[in-house]
Amino acid sequence: MKINYSDPNKLAISNALVITAFALIVNTAVVVFSTGKPSLLLVSVVNLLILAVTYFIFRYTLERFIYEKIRIIYKTIRNLKLPRDIDRSAIRGAVLDKVNQDVIEWSETKKKEIDELKKMALYRREFLGNVSHELKTPIFNIQGYVLTLLDGGLDDPSINKEYLLRTEKSINRMIDIVEDLETISQLEASELKLNIIRFDILALTREVIEFLEIKSKKRNKTISFGGTYDKPIMVSADKERIRQVLINLIDNSIKYGNPENGRTKISFFDMDETMLVEVTDNGNGIDAADLPRIFERFYRTDKGRSREQGGTGLGLAIVKHLIEAHEQSINVRSSLGVGTTFAFTLKKS
Repeated sequence: MKINYSDPNKLAISNALVITAFALIVNTAVVVFSTGKPSLLLVSVVNLLILAVTYFIFRYTLERFIYEKIRIIYKTIRNLKLPRDIDRSAIRGAVLDKVNQDVIEWSETKKKEIDELKKMALYRREFLGNVSHELKTPIFNIQGYVLTLLDGGLDDPSINKEYLLRTEKSINRMIDIVEDLETISQLEASELKLNIIRFDILALTREVIEFLEIKSKKRNKTISFGGTYDKPIMVSADKERIRQVLINLIDNSIKYGNPENGRTKISFFDMDETMLVEVTDNGNGIDAADLPRIFERFYRTDKGRSREQGGTGLGLAIVKHLIEAHEQSINVRSSLGVGTTFAFTLKKS
């Protein structure tokens, strides 16, 4: 009779039949081969024999039953098979503990994967909505300007040039969005090659400050260093990409700093193997709930005011990717009513 070790009911019936048959055979043998009334010693020996055989039958079948179940569990959670030479007697202890631990770890892993998938699905929906919105605005503007010109505005010297200039501005905005998206895609795909050289980050920062000087004065903002730096600060990085990082961070501090007497401060701190660069403003600050998402594409803490200030909404996302491409880190800390500080590290040369 073939025993099905994966079905507890059939296993119990099989055990009962085997034990009953064995007991019947033993009792029949005692009656047949004993002369007269069986002695107490003979009955005791027979009962002990039945007990021992019953124990080994249940132990063997139970271990086989557990083994079959463990094999199914492993196939389900690990797509693995138990080793053929496994000592089934160990299943009662160590292996069961191992399987229990594997099931718990598998459950936790799957839960994390599901949570991550939900988070990514939400992120994709928001991202697609943001891309659509960001592109829709300049497209509708261009459409409006072109239709006005076609309806007779082209012959009106008072508006034709102005509307063409506005159209050009909207086209440039679309180009900026597409180029920034392309940059991020290249960074994520590791297709953007960095040109690592040795350069003076202090001199580069001065160049960026001079580049943004006119813009800062128009907005009544000042840019300065957070200390006295009279010696070059040499780092190893892609100079043009770090220029892009500094421009983004300092430009943001100009846009969103204190509207009255805004100040931006750039500081450098020696961290042994790395150089810490901080860009601090005295603006309104960022709410704690927004800080974890500040580097997401198109994420804006104040959507209305942010779009008035211009930009593609991709600057901080690009900054984060560029710093991480250098295998360095960037973080932000902020207090409402006090200001915001962006800090990133670079490898010292």
